[in-house]
Amino acid sequence: MKLRTILAVAAGLAISTQVASAQEDITIAVAGPITGQLATIGDQFKIGAQAAADAINAAGGVGGRKVVLSIQDDVCDPKQAVSVANRIAAEGIKFVDGHACSGSSIPASAVYAESGILMMSPASSNPLLTDDAAKNGWSTIMRLYTRDDAQGAFIGPWIAEKYKGKNVVILHDKSAYGQGVADAVKATMNAAGLNEVMYEGLNAGEKDYTALVTKMKSLNADVVYFGGYHPEAGLILRQSAEQGFKFQLIMPDSIASPEFWQVAGPAAEGTLFVFPSDPQAKPEAKEAVEKIKAGGFAPEGFTLFSYAVIQAIAQGIERAGTDDPLKVAEALKDGTPVNTVVGEITFDEKGDIKNATYDINQWRDGVYAPIKP
Repeated sequence: MKLRTILAVAAGLAISTQVASAQEDITIAVAGPITGQLATIGDQFKIGAQAAADAINAAGGVGGRKVVLSIQDDVCDPKQAVSVANRIAAEGIKFVDGHACSGSSIPASAVYAESGILMMSPASSNPLLTDDAAKNGWSTIMRLYTRDDAQGAFIGPWIAEKYKGKNVVILHDKSAYGQGVADAVKATMNAAGLNEVMYEGLNAGEKDYTALVTKMKSLNADVVYFGGYHPEAGLILRQSAEQGFKFQLIMPDSIASPEFWQVAGPAAEGTLFVFPSDPQAKPEAKEAVEKIKAGGFAPEGFTLFSYAVIQAIAQGIERAGTDDPLKVAEALKDGTPVNTVVGEITFDEKGDIKNATYDINQWRDGVYAPIKP
């Protein structure tokens, strides 16, 4: 074969390789509790992310490249989250929609930062996630969700005003998420002039909280703020009802799921919880909500936030002109809003969203809706 022919063939192979490389799928890992007690959150993650990927691909993908998902189960367990993160890194995946629980996201973030992977959580709210990342110079750790300190600043003073002179108990489940948000509420409520009559951590996963209920009953608790998840909240309410003990339960965002009512039953009636302003009501979410509902799933809880993470990553890649996670993170933090189903999102230098707003929701007859504070 002549040299000229050899060079032509080599050049042709190089061009075809570049084209193939340019058209490779963009893989995004969806990491969360796919199994276990909090699997309903995992369902929300998966369905929201897949709906976003489908919509992006139907519109031509990201620069012609298809978005595909890799579902990863951490069971909201810190050790398993680290194993998942290492597996994602070993597989060469550059982007993560996850994790859910702050206790999983925080340790996993160190693996992602070291591997140069962009992680964006649609649910983890403990401030340490992005605060520690900023201290360590980890620019690829972000969240498309609100922070506990912001949620605490919203609901703590409201509790102090609404229940002035009442006996308030603050509980948490000792997790990074549960204790983090409970401490934030405690601090702002105390600063607003109301002190709790009891502050206590409980062991998540237990089935009998009657001793705790008896203690709260002896204190004549009027209000209980519980930083935790729906399995424990539901059991506490049911076991309180069995003792004829009624109080106003207030929760963070974790009980935006039908499973809360399934666990608690009628004892959940009137329960209040804080959640970012209803994403389903956003005009930007209308088409996505209709499609997800048509598939037989209610896009509650973190569904649309997971959807928005996929949108943000896709827009970041387009804006950066590359799928280099460092450059994508930089492009997302440049002050230009990202258009998502939960509205326009602007990230600060830490990778947190700016100007978060909240609703106070109430459970009635098995469904929840915002109330006027």
